[in-house]
Amino acid sequence: MHNVLILDDGSLFPGTAFGAAAPELDHLQVGQEPEKGAGEVVFNTAMSGYHEVLTDPSYTGQIVAMTYPHIGNYGTCADWSEVGPEAGSSRTTVKAAGFVVRRLYAGPVPAGRGTLHDLLAAHATPGITGVDTRRLTLQLRDRGSRSGVIIQAPDRRTGAIGAAELARVQEFLHAFPQMEGRNLIGAVGTREPVTINAGGLPHLALLDCGLKANIIRELTKRGAAVTVLPSSSPYEQLLESGADALFLSNGPGDPAVLQLQVALARKAVGQLPVLGICLGHQLIAEAMGARTFKMKFGHHGINHPVRDEFTGKVFVTSQNHGFAVDESSLPKDTRVWFKNANDGTNEGLCDRKRRVLSAQFHPESAPGPADSAWIFDAFLDAVNEGS
Repeated sequence: MHNVLILDDGSLFPGTAFGAAAPELDHLQVGQEPEKGAGEVVFNTAMSGYHEVLTDPSYTGQIVAMTYPHIGNYGTCADWSEVGPEAGSSRTTVKAAGFVVRRLYAGPVPAGRGTLHDLLAAHATPGITGVDTRRLTLQLRDRGSRSGVIIQAPDRRTGAIGAAELARVQEFLHAFPQMEGRNLIGAVGTREPVTINAGGLPHLALLDCGLKANIIRELTKRGAAVTVLPSSSPYEQLLESGADALFLSNGPGDPAVLQLQVALARKAVGQLPVLGICLGHQLIAEAMGARTFKMKFGHHGINHPVRDEFTGKVFVTSQNHGFAVDESSLPKDTRVWFKNANDGTNEGLCDRKRRVLSAQFHPESAPGPADSAWIFDAFLDAVNEGS
């Protein structure tokens, strides 16, 4: 059975269907977003970790193409899922809108694990294999990330699609919402406060904009208590939690439109230590008066070198973001902590006076495998300095 990935510029990437059934052409309605199958198409350069990628809430609204050619060989396992403590949802919820691979391994897999096909099928997520992912990646690198959709090929036997059918898909994609300007955090994260490791110290209030579960694991194994708050929580709820610090999580979408969360961070800066990862880093920058911008194709993978501007050391990081902080707009008293060694973009901020620290990358994701785990110690040290 044939699927086809179509980009908004009319580029076609045919392949074989796996996972859940992709939308049919007749079901695409201009101005209506299907639950799965359509989104911003991005490429990820990791050689492993596809289960973590699929369950990362930051990939909400995106179709992920893996550059590594052989995917699925070690199966899937619920214990690897990155979904946080969402009320009433499964830990293995797939957040990505679709998945694109060069060659799918269908099994067998180790005992106690499921196949990648079964994971996607169970969570209504279409996949496509047999795609020329090298051509797709080069196109996205050169032209930038684009809107796309995985559909069932009108001719399921040959995979062919006619000019009139392609024009219908392009009309749908041209009306599809761009990632710039999108607020997606309402679709992810907890709906009610949840405290983990109660009684631990320090006590952190973690604003859940789509957090990765391993952030909580890294904090609690260092003795911290974590109260996970819904992303819409007001400043008064933060104070009522009695937390020693505010931690802003990762998440999907454009930070510049998250005015409620930026306002919360702005009120907290100078009153409490404020920490952030990925989207949380961007929200902190916005709260301090800086600007963020949409990147051409973003950073998605587990092999991105980052330089510590204080020590000069370079370490390997895991990253997943399509927006970045404009360093030229930062307040003069805010120091650049980290820079991306490939393109020089900002990767972290430090304001010791107001006890603000942030990282654009994901220190909880174990690239290296422990190159950046010390970031959590630095975060907690900043909290403890004022206690």
